[in-house]
Amino acid sequence: MSFKIIVLAKQVPDTRNVGKDAMKEDGTVNRAVLPAIFNPDDLNALEMALEVKSKIEGAQLSVITMGPPRAASIIREGMYRGADNGYLLTDARFAGSDTLATSYALSQAIAKCKPDLIFCGVQAIDGDTAQVGPQVAEKMNIPQITYAEELIAVDAEKVKIKRRLDRGVETVEGHFPLLITVHSTAAPCRFRNAKRLMKYKHARTAAEMQELNCYYAQLCQERPYLQMEEWSADSVQADNQYLGLTGSPTKVKKIDSVVLTQKDAKRFSDKDSEVEQLVVELFESRVIG
Repeated sequence: MSFKIIVLAKQVPDTRNVGKDAMKEDGTVNRAVLPAIFNPDDLNALEMALEVKSKIEGAQLSVITMGPPRAASIIREGMYRGADNGYLLTDARFAGSDTLATSYALSQAIAKCKPDLIFCGVQAIDGDTAQVGPQVAEKMNIPQITYAEELIAVDAEKVKIKRRLDRGVETVEGHFPLLITVHSTAAPCRFRNAKRLMKYKHARTAAEMQELNCYYAQLCQERPYLQMEEWSADSVQADNQYLGLTGSPTKVKKIDSVVLTQKDAKRFSDKDSEVEQLVVELFESRVIG
């Protein structure tokens, strides 16, 4: 039986380009107005997973992502860098999920794959909660190693990891099945492989195939490795009461849009009197104190 590795990856809005329309009135992210990227920490997780794959003969690496049909691009990106295949978890019933509902849906999908090792980034830049990975492990009742920074050793039964903590680093060992969350200080992900890019650039999910012309649709049918699986809530036997807004106890009550604007500039010399004046103004404006 082959060794199975799963990488949980998320397509996130690029928070470097957040504008006043980034949030909807209901408190959810307006993803339509923001460019989408591969979550940075998940790229670190993909690299560590690929390293494990290279050390265990016959290991298979799959990417799972949850989101709208366009999130399939994340799976292709993973395949360009070394993943073998991927699964898109998509359904209107997933919309509005908080971390609890998201982790439930993902745990159902992972259970269908029956992996030995699961990787994900510590957190996503659109939420910064660092909750989904640990919640998945708890729902699956498997051990977890968090804040992984470096792969020390691995074989078919266990893995040794160096993890990054506020107080320093520590080395821990875990047996499979196991979930690992990977820190942003871990090794960056390798670049796309040109041969894999040419091989998988036409890989599509079922929904995407419907939008292709006849030539590409036929190409996907003739080459099974181009067919990416698409799973709904029913496909992973998910209970509707734990999905989407219904299954999300976290509710956003208010969103404040903070827009930083440039004010008139003041120049100060190195004279003691002007430095004292600056300190007084900072105290009065409550910038300090």
